[in-house]
Amino acid sequence: MQGTINGHPFETVVEPDGAAGHWLKADRTLQRSARVRAGDTAAFEMVPTEDWPEPSVPQDFQRALTAAPARIRGVWNDITPMARWEWVRWVNATNNPDTRKRRVEVSISKMNSGLRRPCCFNRAACTDPDLARNGRLVDSAS
Repeated sequence: MQGTINGHPFETVVEPDGAAGHWLKADRTLQRSARVRAGDTAAFEMVPTEDWPEPSVPQDFQRALTAAPARIRGVWNDITPMARWEWVRWVNATNNPDTRKRRVEVSISKMNSGLRRPCCFNRAACTDPDLARNGRLVDSAS
């Protein structure tokens, strides 16, 4: 998705909210650039794009990928950006450090087995644990 907030350009993916809707993240840098804060009214213009942007790979996952054998790095480089987003979402979908460490390890193991996408998680649910409870976007009013 490409667009503008109050005329300031951005590019992001639209994330599922766990209730058949979607949301997009406006991080602090984007909020400052667009001169908006939580609760403000803003003018949005958005256009779908054909290509997915590359995800921001978390440091722990990036270290594991860098240390992995060439075969695994080859799988990572060969999959689509959408598939890379799915791996990153799955790794990021927990605040528990032990679970997260295990997910990084399992990701590397699955790619070593030739899997190109993680499985067994609900792709339709919001997977950001800071914004969701039980896979559903938390209502900011609650």
